[in-house]
Amino acid sequence: MEKGIEWQFDSYMRETFQMKEVDMNEYSPLTLAYIGDSIFDLIIKSLVVNEGNRQVNKLHKETSSYVQASAQSRMMRTIQDQLTEEEHTIYRRGRNTKSVSPAKNQTLADYRRATGFEALMGYLYLRQDYRRMMELVKLGLDSIKGEDK
Repeated sequence: MEKGIEWQFDSYMRETFQMKEVDMNEYSPLTLAYIGDSIFDLIIKSLVVNEGNRQVNKLHKETSSYVQASAQSRMMRTIQDQLTEEEHTIYRRGRNTKSVSPAKNQTLADYRRATGFEALMGYLYLRQDYRRMMELVKLGLDSIKGEDK
């Protein structure tokens, strides 16, 4: 992986907080989804804020339209064909995991597909494969933005 600014941030964070190296095989799919949810939320919030200064409730509304399970599910349908075998395995593990919290205003299929998507994002983040993570997010966002036209 190219060691640019993102590597510097990650390296600095690990050094500052004395974070240990992790073996992602030790993490459950829901743990990967937990961190993946946060990193995807940060990506979307960064994109929304980049569009310009607005009232926070408008920022929140737009962000919510992308981070909800149905949007993540639609994105996953598009990027699924682009996944490597390893990425597909991570996605499938996340999708097939039984969650303790019910889907909120979402279908169970969308909720499970979204959990798989978040697990994949968490996996790529912890693996520090930011370029691949951004590539997949862009493919997914382009697909759902195209649906809205």
